[in-house]
Amino acid sequence: MQGEQDFDLVSIILKQGIGDGKNPIDDENKFLRDTSLNLLAAGRDTIGSALTWFFWLVATHPIVEAKILEEIKENLPSRKDNWNYLEVEGLNKLTYLHGAICEVLRLYPPLPFEHKSSLKSDVLPSGHKIKSNTKIMYSLYSVGRMEKLWGEDCLEFKPERWISKKGGIIQVPSFKFIAFNAGPRSCLGKDISFIELKMIAASILLNYQIQVVEDHPISPSISVILHMRYGLKVNVKKRSI
Repeated sequence: MQGEQDFDLVSIILKQGIGDGKNPIDDENKFLRDTSLNLLAAGRDTIGSALTWFFWLVATHPIVEAKILEEIKENLPSRKDNWNYLEVEGLNKLTYLHGAICEVLRLYPPLPFEHKSSLKSDVLPSGHKIKSNTKIMYSLYSVGRMEKLWGEDCLEFKPERWISKKGGIIQVPSFKFIAFNAGPRSCLGKDISFIELKMIAASILLNYQIQVVEDHPISPSISVILHMRYGLKVNVKKRSI
């Protein structure tokens, strides 16, 4: 279509740039640079981190893997027996896969910690007083493992905790499930991130069986992105469809 051929992401990004009007070229370059870095950091490394933890958890929980495969085959119609054909409409029906991804993001958030700065003096809900320009750091990794928030089974990988009795997704407040930040600072790419994760997860799981190499050490590498310290070593076997 003509409209699709004329689409230019760079031009659209530049049109959204806001500068002081004194140095428009410098303003545009700075906006494009900052936006590009943000897209690379938010849309690449975070997805890669989430998928690594996802495949490890699914590979070590065969019952979860079986349920995901059953759900995908029931809801994604094949095209000429090719299960690589995925559509957003079908992906939205994958409730159990969505719950599994939420569990991964709860236990292993790609961004394990965050910080906020206060514009002015305030009092936190806990009663602590803070001054203006105070930097507060908090751990998303820890919040996702708090028994007070998630129950006694907070350390278990249970996609079911995200599924209601009627089979729908339980909507958890963003200030509790903060993998995508919360409030006015919520990640704008949340929906597309779920689509990307589902597409990749479904494609790989339907075509390949992933087995984690025995005795391979699994531990997080604490940094800006929550990667695996030693990577994820696996054996991949073609799955017969």
